[in-house]
Amino acid sequence: MYKASPKRRVILEKSKSVREKETKQNSNFFAKHLKRIYPIALQRSTSSSFSLSSISLSLSQNSTDSCATDSTSTVEQRISLALGLISSPRRRETYVPKSIPQKQEQQLYQDFNSDEPKRCNWITKKSDEVYITFHDQQWGVPVYDDNLLFEFLAMSGMLMDYNWTEILKRKELFREAFCEFDPNLVAKMGEKEITEIASNKAIMLQESRVRENHILQVVKEFGSFSSFMWGFMDYKPIINKFKYSRNVPLRSPKAEIISKDMIKRGFRFVGPVIVHSFMQAAGLTIDHLVDCYRHGDCVSLAERPWRHI
Repeated sequence: MYKASPKRRVILEKSKSVREKETKQNSNFFAKHLKRIYPIALQRSTSSSFSLSSISLSLSQNSTDSCATDSTSTVEQRISLALGLISSPRRRETYVPKSIPQKQEQQLYQDFNSDEPKRCNWITKKSDEVYITFHDQQWGVPVYDDNLLFEFLAMSGMLMDYNWTEILKRKELFREAFCEFDPNLVAKMGEKEITEIASNKAIMLQESRVRENHILQVVKEFGSFSSFMWGFMDYKPIINKFKYSRNVPLRSPKAEIISKDMIKRGFRFVGPVIVHSFMQAAGLTIDHLVDCYRHGDCVSLAERPWRHI
């Protein structure tokens, strides 16, 4: 019979010992990580009384045929029972909102209880009071008076140099300089008066802005400046229903028609954008946003019969 040498016997015994050790380690590793994934017995936790671990669950509590002692039970049964335990109602977390800074809270309270009416969104809290008043009382209201129409046309032409707030703050100075915007008196202004207005630092107008006497020719031809302007509109304003400020145009087809006619008659600084601004201010077109409280008021005024003044 063949006998293994002592050296070979030692090698075989070492190999067998290594294999047994590896098998034991693998078994422990599997058991350890299986418990992490599928907890069969959950221990009580001292950190929270509402956690799953605080229930101190064991499969033996739910079945007399304990999975821990029954050698015939399968891994699938353990997994099924463990998943059933995991699906138990979980802890309900109560959301505690972060505290709001006092200034922000006061601002929110003021906004909520504000009695301010809804205006066009280009009117903001930072808008000047004179501009807000202009929006609330004049902008978009149909105008039929010759002097007031001429005033709005002149102020719209000044938008090339200023914004509405700056113009409105100087309005009384303009009225004094231009004889309350009476076309007859403005047409009779001499070179000396025009030079004085142009050199007035409080008004700050170029001389070219002052010279405008073509309105008298229009009045002579149409009977009034109001008849001339409203004739382009068929004597009724255009009522728009814009929801967003981005929809409000800077110019319109009607403004282009009026602009071309006025330029032919010798008027200056009456491009389509300026004319459209004039139409918006004088109520020839209603461009208040539909959710602005002034939209309905201006529409009601616009639906009245045209009245010649």
